[in-house]
Amino acid sequence: MATSIHPAVDGGVKKGAPNFAGGTLTCKCATSPVTVSLKGNTAYNHVCGCTKCWKPSGAVFSQVAVIGRDNLSVTANAQKLKIVDANAAIQRYACSGCGVHMYGRIENKNHPFYGFDFVHTELSKENGWSAPEFAAFVSSIIESGFPPAQMGAVRARLKELGLEPYDCLNPALMDAIATHVAKQKGTLKTYEGFPHGMPTTHAETINADLLAFLRG
Repeated sequence: MATSIHPAVDGGVKKGAPNFAGGTLTCKCATSPVTVSLKGNTAYNHVCGCTKCWKPSGAVFSQVAVIGRDNLSVTANAQKLKIVDANAAIQRYACSGCGVHMYGRIENKNHPFYGFDFVHTELSKENGWSAPEFAAFVSSIIESGFPPAQMGAVRARLKELGLEPYDCLNPALMDAIATHVAKQKGTLKTYEGFPHGMPTTHAETINADLLAFLRG
């Protein structure tokens, strides 16, 4: 029997639909559910092994995607939403009735992912959301009680599903984080429109920046 990852991918990863217009996420409450409208498709969909993300009952991983915060709106019963952990970088808004996380938001404008909201597209009845692309924080499922001896089977199953397993995020997102941090620290500076010979053609600008960097 294949190792279970998440109900949305255990039967195979479903492809997303081109030009998907979005849809509605609905919590699990039988009455007065919280609903969240997403305008357009999500991106960077993945399964996540961290202990912070909401998982459906029995799932080893969560499934998480991102969407621009301007494309997300709470459309019903917003008063039921409560922040799970006010100290966390991602402010996860959960329904106080059923406990489902409806979305996560970053308020720190200096965070690399500021502007993106984190969502669980399995809460939508619509089909066509972006397909999961990779598995993040795989080792973290051990923190949730998963047997370490079975990690080999988990990674094998993830690769079988086409979800490359990482113990952080995928390389593209890690590069994006590192680039953001480097720009903030001043260890990376870009010169858009400058030619390859910019040390000569724009010597005054380049030399001033180099001196500032060397002086710290």
